This record gives sequence, C-alpha cells and structure tokens, in this order.
Amino acid sequence: MFMQVAPVTLVGTVVRLEPLQLEHADALFQAGQDPTIWRFLRQNYATSPGDMEGWIASALEEQQAGTSLPFAIIEQATGQIVGSTRYLDISYPNRGLEIGWTWLSPSVQRTRVNTECKYLLLRHAFEQLGAIRVQLKTHHENFRSQRAIERIGATREGVLRNHVILVDGSYRHSVYYSIIESEWPAVKHSLEEKLQQ
Repeated sequence: MFMQVAPVTLVGTVVRLEPLQLEHADALFQAGQDPTIWRFLRQNYATSPGDMEGWIASALEEQQAGTSLPFAIIEQATGQIVGSTRYLDISYPNRGLEIGWTWLSPSVQRTRVNTECKYLLLRHAFEQLGAIRVQLKTHHENFRSQRAIERIGATREGVLRNHVILVDGSYRHSVYYSIIESEWPAVKHSLEEKLQQ
C-alpha cells in the first residue's frame, strides 16, 4: 500500500483541523501571543505578523515538497483559530510520519482540544493513509508534553541527545515516542473513552 498524504480537513466534536493557509496568519498571530507557548520550540514565531507569515510560508514549502502537512486548529464552538499542528518527516516508502509542531493558545490548553487533535490525526494516519508508525517527540524538559504524549498511549522509545540547537543557543535533547499499527486499535479505544468523559 502506497501512503498518499494530501491536504484534508479533519472534523471532530471540539475541533476542526483545516489545511494551513497564509490567510490564517493574523488569527494565529493573535493565538500565539503568550510567550510560554514557544518556550520549548525553536523560536517564537508570534513576535510579529511577518514572523507568523514567514513560519506559515515555510510550512507550506515543506508541504509542497511532500515532507509536511500543516493544519490550523479551529475550536468548533467559537470558530476561533487556537493553534496549529502538522504531520512532518513523512516517510512514504516506510509508511511513517510524525505528529508535531503542535502549539495551542493557553485558553484551550488542558482541555479536550489537544486530545481530539491527536485522535483525528492518528485516526487519519492509520485508517486513511495506511501508516504503520506514527512518532512524536518533545523537549527533554517539557514534562507536560511528555505526560500528554504518554496519556494518549504512545510508547517512549528513547532520547536523541544534543538533537537541536535552539535560538537561545541551548541544546534540546529530543524524547521520542511512537504508536505502531498493531497498537492503534487499543489506543483508539482509549482516546475515544477519554473524549466521552
């Protein structure tokens, strides 16, 4: 089975994931104003509208190259853009990809938004794209993210030391997790139970 990743809108109860466009820049700039959002990412892309436009343009270049598929996260109840996420490091021959670059406005952190985003992305990856592996990674000091990834049922695989140099010059060790196709039915069931609570 050949994995074909193409822009798609993923709709849930709480969120809708729309293919990222430059038209989302102003709303994403507003959603990204809290500097704590960017603490563990490479840099703050919401310091100016131009920075956000540049970040989106870069994501769309990766999409055009076939290595990434970025989304705007829209809260269904309000219609507001509350963050972004994407598929990245897409490996077509190996039917694998990563879910990452996820950031959320503090107004929706620790709500069902992130859980449903991951559910929609995982379901699409395993059930429509035919992925056999989905990986996630996070900063070694981002314990909240590590707990969230573990909560969705991913298996911690290890740490890539000195993996990324951040804009402040510090080194990020990347903690890697994965879910493989044989684990998806149990992970799916668990996520659906969490979303019904």
